[in-house]
Amino acid sequence: MPSVSGKFVCVTGAGGFIASWLVKLLLEKGYTVRGTVRNPDDPKNFHLRELEGANERLILCKADLNDYQSLVEAINGCDGVFHTASPVTDDPNWYCYGKVVSEQAACDLAKELGLDLVVINPVLVLGPLLQPSLNASVLHIMKYLTGSAKTYANSIQAYVHVKDVALAHILLFETPSASGRYLCAESVLHRGEVVEILTKFFPEYPIPTKCSDEINPRKKPYKFSNQRLKDLGLDFKPVKQALYDTVKSLQEKGHLQVSPKNDGPITIQS
Repeated sequence: MPSVSGKFVCVTGAGGFIASWLVKLLLEKGYTVRGTVRNPDDPKNFHLRELEGANERLILCKADLNDYQSLVEAINGCDGVFHTASPVTDDPNWYCYGKVVSEQAACDLAKELGLDLVVINPVLVLGPLLQPSLNASVLHIMKYLTGSAKTYANSIQAYVHVKDVALAHILLFETPSASGRYLCAESVLHRGEVVEILTKFFPEYPIPTKCSDEINPRKKPYKFSNQRLKDLGLDFKPVKQALYDTVKSLQEKGHLQVSPKNDGPITIQS
């Protein structure tokens, strides 16, 4: 990526899975980043201070989505804002509902005020963790490796690599003609395909081989288009790479035991 200097951007919810990668890549490009977190002194955000360029060009600000003034102070004076923060909730249905409602509200307000708003919609995001804690999308894979899931569901899911999601954010920010919504997805897999890929790469783990639904027909993948991002030059990493990188990251961070039988490099073909 070409270097950028003198640009000042804000990333809300900077300590999150996607946001951490976004901060990392923005710093590598030369941006000065103002990242909002609930508590800059919380150890869970220390990984951000260790990123390349963080000492010189990363400012962590205390802010809360429910505190309007704290957000104004963080955003004021920035050339652009990457809004990745979401209200915290333990209910996944309310989380998804909140995402939909907030996107619609943001689009309506942007139209009313004449703001330049671009929306990126990633699917389930996988890949290496920069933050110390586990997030929901990574737990979605980890359950198949620990033995906690004895079967896999008869369901489908679209996946994308976390680095591609971060790159897509920057690509759209740096493309003046970008507008509207962009679907950030690499491919759709059945859960059976997911466990097959995991078994191929990591046969040492107790990965389930049986579907929980052996009565109904196997669910078919739905169609989608990521062409808008491809047209702007984004080259998506294959979902196999995302799955492999996820597990290797879990091993490196001590969330999964590593078998000496399978600790060498693996060539991944798309």
